[in-house]
Amino acid sequence: MVTWSTPQHRRAAAAAALAAVGSPRSENQVVSIQCHDGHHVAKVFRTDAGLVFASSTGPHGHGSRDFVDTGHHGDRSGQEFVDLLDVGPTHEDDLPAWCDCGARTLSRADVIDYANSGKRTVHID
Repeated sequence: MVTWSTPQHRRAAAAAALAAVGSPRSENQVVSIQCHDGHHVAKVFRTDAGLVFASSTGPHGHGSRDFVDTGHHGDRSGQEFVDLLDVGPTHEDDLPAWCDCGARTLSRADVIDYANSGKRTVHID
């Protein structure tokens, strides 16, 4: 495990590792995390740098051809938040996420457990 000087450096490394995966990402997807209504909350991908957590924060489309779920004149679109999962116990546990139900915070430890569960999709409350 590499020690990162700042969370920003760690997240930049995660973004670079995810970009190196290329498209489509689905070939490297370990698990999809969905809410109880089936909305996409986050995904975990296998990369050369380790497991990478990815979530769109804010309103976003649900597929590559979907439109953002905002009303007329809505101007906010989702931003992708990425982070390496295996960062050790001294780093923050909270990971921001979002689905159509609203903003969420996921536990890094729980997301690691989901990734190691062997399930392709995990539903959370």
